[in-house]
Amino acid sequence: MFIENKNSRVQQVFFSEIGEKNISLFIKREDELHPFISGNKYRKLKYNLAEASRQKKQTLLTFGGAYSNHIAATAAAGFEFGFKTIGVIRGDELGKNIPKTIKENPTLRFASQHKMNFEFVTRSDYRTKTSETFISKLKEKFGDFYLVPEGGTNKLAVKGCEEILVEEDKKYDVICSAIGTGGTISGIINSTQPTQQVIGFPALKGDFLNTEIKKYVKNNNWQLHTAYSFGGYAKVSKELITFINKFKTETNIPLDPVYTGKMMFGIVDLVKKDFFKSGTKILAIHTGGLQGIDGMNLHLKKKKLPQII
Repeated sequence: MFIENKNSRVQQVFFSEIGEKNISLFIKREDELHPFISGNKYRKLKYNLAEASRQKKQTLLTFGGAYSNHIAATAAAGFEFGFKTIGVIRGDELGKNIPKTIKENPTLRFASQHKMNFEFVTRSDYRTKTSETFISKLKEKFGDFYLVPEGGTNKLAVKGCEEILVEEDKKYDVICSAIGTGGTISGIINSTQPTQQVIGFPALKGDFLNTEIKKYVKNNNWQLHTAYSFGGYAKVSKELITFINKFKTETNIPLDPVYTGKMMFGIVDLVKKDFFKSGTKILAIHTGGLQGIDGMNLHLKKKKLPQII
């Protein structure tokens, strides 16, 4: 086994915006599992790395955007455990001056420092990334590899995410998670008790995640709240940034603007609206993704918006 099983600590949250409510809020600090293979990526890669080794693969190939948490984590995992890594990156314009792109992009710079090689593709080609034709072309160019899907979600990833919750977590009434591709929350749903409710906060717009999650789960004690995507993946607002900064100032817990910040904003808003009954114990899963803050701050600076502290 490459990545050892770990149980992350749980931290109670005291936040002024919900202080008058009779709700107990806790955060499971999955972001602290590893300095670089952060949060849910640690869980998703665990069994995939073991399978790659079983198949005697020497190279991991995966997909992502230029600021992808998954790209950064896969590069770090490959570097640490002796795999070559290839990142197929959305946006061929980024490949026109690769040294400049790497210098200016903190995620790709980190991945490059951890020996990941990049293949920059057009957005239209990227949309065909799961096709046999596209994969065959990659094999012709790079040789044999172990393919990890975009975002890391597959059955092995879900298996890893089933280990997020442990025996002590049965005492919570509600489990909350941010959602990207659906793998993390699927694992969480599978490991909950029938009496527990799971709430997901998608970072993307659309209802397709319901279908994706249903591919992997055996329980039906879950629901998605889609009102807190702030317009879609990687889109933020001054209101969200202000909330993230206030939350960190009061609790000393950093949140990323794409996933956990939106989740926590949603939880707090639902608490303020009395969505949860009095006395509810909520456990929010901190899925990591903090490496994306540097890239987001570059974007915010260009737009003359507040920075994430």
